Amino acid sequence: MRRKPLLRVRKTGALLVAAVIAFVGTVPFAGAKWELSPILLIPIAIFAWAWRAGTDVYADELRVKALFGSTRVPWARVTELAPDEKGQVSALLDNGNVIRLTGVTRGNLPRVLAAGKQEISHPE
Repeated sequence: MRRKPLLRVRKTGALLVAAVIAFVGTVPFAGAKWELSPILLIPIAIFAWAWRAGTDVYADELRVKALFGSTRVPWARVTELAPDEKGQVSALLDNGNVIRLTGVTRGNLPRVLAAGKQEISHPE
C-alpha cells in the first residue's frame, strides 16, 4: 500500500512550462531531418525531471526524489535543516552527511517542518 505524503514540495511550475515551450520549439527543427529527432529527448527529460524531482514530507520521514530514484531520510536521523546563501535547504544527518532537499527553500521550510510535525528552533 502506498502512503500519501503530508506535503509535496516541487520545483517551480515555470520549469514545466519552459520544457513544453522548448519541446514545441524543437519539433520543426527535429522534423527537418530524422537524424535530428533525438533532440526532442532533451525537453522531454527536463519536463520529466521538473515533474518528478522534489521532496515529499511524511510524518516519519522525508523522501527526496530525483529524475531516477529517491532517498528516504527518517526524521530521527535529521539533526538540522539549514538554508544556504541561495535559500535552498539541506538536511544535516546524524552521521555527518548532507542531503539537499529538492524544492525546499527558506520560504517553504516552515511548512515542511509543520507537515512533519517537527519542532522549530532558532540558533542563538
